[in-house]
Amino acid sequence: MSIGKKIAHKAEAVKGGAKKAVGRVTGSRRLRAEGRGDQVKGNTKQAGTKVKDAFKH
Repeated sequence: MSIGKKIAHKAEAVKGGAKKAVGRVTGSRRLRAEGRGDQVKGNTKQAGTKVKDAFKH
């Protein structure tokens, strides 16, 4: 897996965490839910990358 994709997956998880935090502060349920979704997607992609890398070596 390329370093660019790894960074993109991490950035997606971080973006989700930030959205979730902003939603919590502003009281926006929609923003919190979007943030959780983005965070889960990013974390899932990171886990998939780790599995692929483990079988590669």
